[in-house]
Amino acid sequence: MFVPPLAAASDTLTSLACGSADLRALFPHTAKGKIYLDHASIGPLSAKVREAIEAHLLNRSEGDVNTFFRDLELSRECRRLVAQLVHAESPERIAFVLNTSDALNIIPAGLSWQTGDRILLNDQEFPANVYPYLNVRRFGVEIDILPTRDGEVTPEMVENAITRSGGRIKLVSLSAVQFLSGYRPDLATIGAICKQHGVIFVVDAIQAAGAVPIDVQAMKIDALASGGQKWLMATTGLAFLYLTEELQNRIEQATLGWISVAKPWDFFKYDQPLNTSAVRYENGTLNFPGIIGLGASLKTLLEVDPRLTEQHLSALTEYLLAELPTLGVFEEISSFAPGNRAGIVSGRLQEPSGGERIMAELTKRSITISLRENRLRFAPHCYNTMDEMHAVIKALREITLS
Repeated sequence: MFVPPLAAASDTLTSLACGSADLRALFPHTAKGKIYLDHASIGPLSAKVREAIEAHLLNRSEGDVNTFFRDLELSRECRRLVAQLVHAESPERIAFVLNTSDALNIIPAGLSWQTGDRILLNDQEFPANVYPYLNVRRFGVEIDILPTRDGEVTPEMVENAITRSGGRIKLVSLSAVQFLSGYRPDLATIGAICKQHGVIFVVDAIQAAGAVPIDVQAMKIDALASGGQKWLMATTGLAFLYLTEELQNRIEQATLGWISVAKPWDFFKYDQPLNTSAVRYENGTLNFPGIIGLGASLKTLLEVDPRLTEQHLSALTEYLLAELPTLGVFEEISSFAPGNRAGIVSGRLQEPSGGERIMAELTKRSITISLRENRLRFAPHCYNTMDEMHAVIKALREITLS
């Protein structure tokens, strides 16, 4: 018996509109009255994702059992979908790894550094986009932490830092969307600046991929990493790395495995070149259940269309930005120009002790958001509706007035 692992996920879909009944039907928690606005933390698994993974597990348990070569085909299909999502030159520019940190580590760990070389970060980065670079300080690399201005990192700030370094900044790494405030920098302009100065441009896209359009070529991005568990609404334990062929040729790999070479099935030919594609970074057998789940989720996200998701999230977050200040409990709300917003809105509470109570009361009402650094963080996705935003504001008003 063979059950195609993506059979449930590959059915022809009608056009899925953001917030529509057809799209919401793919997320069973919505039918149970749950309002989930925590995609910046962990995204839910759709019915399509669950069915695809369950079909794979059924095959492994009582079907063909050894589905390795079929799984390789599904991995190639998922690689193609990732390339489509980020507008990569080719699926060969995509590698699957364990998580965002593993993907980001590949770059600094494999580059040749000289004492005095500098890496530019900023003071609002999630640690996953900091520690891989701190780790190469042992080679004499210096880390410049750019002070943000009201949480923003502008192209002018980046260019000024590069210019002031006198050519010593060799790499800039930046989040496509800041995890706490939701700030979305102008990646295209920053990428052009980096290209002009011969600086490697690396992007942590975990808070952007699946929520807003990404075009690595138009944005002049040399490397981009994203885990699948947030806005991509896939499982934990899987991420992808995009990198240009030019950057790949500059990296001397820190680790190698049997999949890294040109002909991995030539088992006893140990002295052979590396695979010319980004597969060289995968080392060994992949997380096939995770990849199959990601593939199923990407089919849905691409069917919805990232451009329409961006517009939908803009409307939802615009409403939150208008209503949250009226509650009278926030010291500050993260609010940026429309072009610098994605799917995250957060508000710093006036009373640090009030966050836990608000979260507990929201949980009683089956509403899920995050509490981070004394900030309530709201992160809706394409299937969420304006009615849900109304319900969340109504609940918060009741809680804060009680």
